[in-house]
Amino acid sequence: MPTLTDLVRDHTDLTDTDLEWLHALVSDWQLLADLSFADLLLWVPLRSADALPADGTTRAGRGRPGLMDTGAAVPGWVAIAQMRPTTGPTAYPEDLVGKVVRTGRRGLIDVAWRERRIVREGDPEWGSGIPVREESIPVRRGAKILGVIQRSTNLSSARTPSRLELTYLQSASDLATMISEGRFPVPGEEPNMVRSPRVGDGLMRLDRSGRVTYASPNAQSAYRRLGYPADLVGEALGQITADLCDTGEPMEEALSVVLSGRAPREVEVESRGSIMQLRTIPLVVGGTRIGAVVLCRDVTELRWRDRELMTKDATIREIHHRVKNNLQTVAALLRLQARRLRIPEGRAALDEAVRRVGSIAIVHETLSHTPDELIDFDDIADRVITMAGEVSTPETKVTPKRTGSFGVLPAEVATPLAMALTELLQNALEHGLANRFGTLEVVAHRYGEGEVTREPGGASFWGEWKAPGANDPRVPGTETEPPSGRRLVTIVADDGVGLPPDFDMESSDSLGLQIVRTLIIGELGGHLDFRPREGGGTEVVVDIPIDHHHRPSRP
Repeated sequence: MPTLTDLVRDHTDLTDTDLEWLHALVSDWQLLADLSFADLLLWVPLRSADALPADGTTRAGRGRPGLMDTGAAVPGWVAIAQMRPTTGPTAYPEDLVGKVVRTGRRGLIDVAWRERRIVREGDPEWGSGIPVREESIPVRRGAKILGVIQRSTNLSSARTPSRLELTYLQSASDLATMISEGRFPVPGEEPNMVRSPRVGDGLMRLDRSGRVTYASPNAQSAYRRLGYPADLVGEALGQITADLCDTGEPMEEALSVVLSGRAPREVEVESRGSIMQLRTIPLVVGGTRIGAVVLCRDVTELRWRDRELMTKDATIREIHHRVKNNLQTVAALLRLQARRLRIPEGRAALDEAVRRVGSIAIVHETLSHTPDELIDFDDIADRVITMAGEVSTPETKVTPKRTGSFGVLPAEVATPLAMALTELLQNALEHGLANRFGTLEVVAHRYGEGEVTREPGGASFWGEWKAPGANDPRVPGTETEPPSGRRLVTIVADDGVGLPPDFDMESSDSLGLQIVRTLIIGELGGHLDFRPREGGGTEVVVDIPIDHHHRPSRP
C-alpha cells in the first residue's frame, strides 16, 4: 500500500509544508473518528496530469492520461489516509487508501472544496447495504484548503444517544470546525506520535472558565483513584488536580493553566500511588475559546513497569562496574605475583593472564556505561590494540593499527571477541614480529546475507579464503556456500617471519591459539583461518555471525 507521502508527491501539487500539516493531522485524527463514531477518509485534489477518464473510478497511478471535466475546480480526488473508529462500527471495512475518483462522484466533497465549508446536507447512502451518513470537512492551513475529510457514520446501530454520546458528538463537531478553520492540529505544535490517552480511556469537557461540564465514567474512576471521591461536574479541574497532587514539593506552575483548558499540552500527575496521564485540547471556534476537551488515562502500571526496568538497567550497569573493578583487582594481584617470581616462564604466564583478564575488564567497563547490552566495539578494539602495543618489546617498535569498523555488537559476542583479538595480537608480536621492525594491522568488515565483499585495500573475504575443510576436492561432501546472515570478518595481519612450514592449528599446543579456537569456533560459531600473507608474514581471518540467534558449533 502506498504511503501518504508517496501519494501526495506522486499525484498532487501540495508543497512539503502542506505535507507536514497533513501528517500532523493524520497522526492525531483518531480522536475525531472516536468522538464522531465515524470513519474518516482524507481526499486531496489530483493535479491536472493525473486527470481520470470520464467513465468511473480507479486506483491511483502515476501520470495516467485521461479526459478532464473542464467545468470542475479539480480533475479528481485521491484518498491518502483512512481511519476507523474504536467507539462504533465501521462504515467501510475495505481499505480505500489510494483510490482515485473523478470530480462529481463525491458530491459533498466537491461542495466542501468549492464553498470552503463543512457540508452535512444529503440523505443517508445505502451503497454497501447499510445506511451511511456522509459529511465533508475542508482541511485548511492558513488561507489554503489542502483537501477534504469525508466523515462516514454507520447508522445501522443507531439508537437514542446518551449524555456521553451527545458530549462526544458535540466535541467532534467543534473539532471539525477547528479543522475547517485551520486551528487543528494546533499550529506550531509537534505532531502527537506517542501513546496518548484515547477517548475511551476517559474524557472530560470543560467550559471557558475551566470547570467540568461533563466527565465520563472512566474519567470519574481515574480521579477517584487519585483520591477525589466526589463528582467532578462543576469543579475547576486545574485547582482540584493541583490540590490532589500537592505533596509539599515544587509543582509545575503550568499545571493549573493546562488543566483549565487554556493551553494544549500533555501532563502526568501522581497522587496516592496512582499516576494519570492527561491531555488538554482547547476548543477554539470562530476565534473564541469555548472550552476544552481533556482526555485522561491511568498509567500507573505502565509507569511502575518503566521504573522497574530502569532500576534493573541501573543494577545491571552497577554489576558490570563491580565486575570490572574485581577483574582489575585480580589483574593487579597477578601482576604483583609476577614481579616476585624468579622463574621467567612463570612470570610470562602470569603476564599473559593479566592481559586476558584486562581484555575482559575493558568489555565490562564499556557495559557499565551503556543502557543496554549492545557495545560499540571499535572503542574496545582500539583499547585492546593499544594495550598490545604497550606491552611489545622495545626492540620491535611495532605500532598496531585498525582499519575498518566493527560496529555495534551484542555483549555475548564482544567479550569472547575481545579476548580472541588480544591473543592474536600478542601471538603476532611474540612470534611473527619478535625482535624486528614491522607492521601489525587489524582489518574489520561487516557484511550480510552471504554476499562477497571486498575491502578497499584489496582483501577479498569470501571467494579467496574458505572455512577449514570446505570445498576440498580431495574430500567428498565438503562443497559449501559462503555463510549467510549478518557477519563480521576480522583480519589480523603482520609482515613478520610467517608461519612455520609444519604449522597446524588443530595440533598446536599453544595455549593462546587453543583459547582463540575455543572462543571463535566453539563459543561464537565462527570460522578461523591462518594463512600466509601475500608479500610475507601471516594473516589470521576470523569470520563470526553477529545475529543474536546464532548457534555455535563445537570446536
